[in-house]
Amino acid sequence: MVLGADIISIMGNSPFKNKYVIVDDIMNKFLNRDKDRTPDLFLYALTFLHTIGSIEKKGYKIKLVKKENQEENQTSLFDNVN
Repeated sequence: MVLGADIISIMGNSPFKNKYVIVDDIMNKFLNRDKDRTPDLFLYALTFLHTIGSIEKKGYKIKLVKKENQEENQTSLFDNVN
């Protein structure tokens, strides 16, 4: 999940913000952040993000998905659910 958060961080900054970008561009930024990172770690994290619906794909491009409405309906552990 930490690696997935790093991908979200990369995609949330310009020039990648709010548009479809080529996967290789994101992967290069991801790999340059730490010498111990490998392409397979990137793919595992990317698969995780796609599975939970945080990114969407279009061909060889991906885009960060914003889910603003979901936060409004999410109940908290501390909400009274009578």
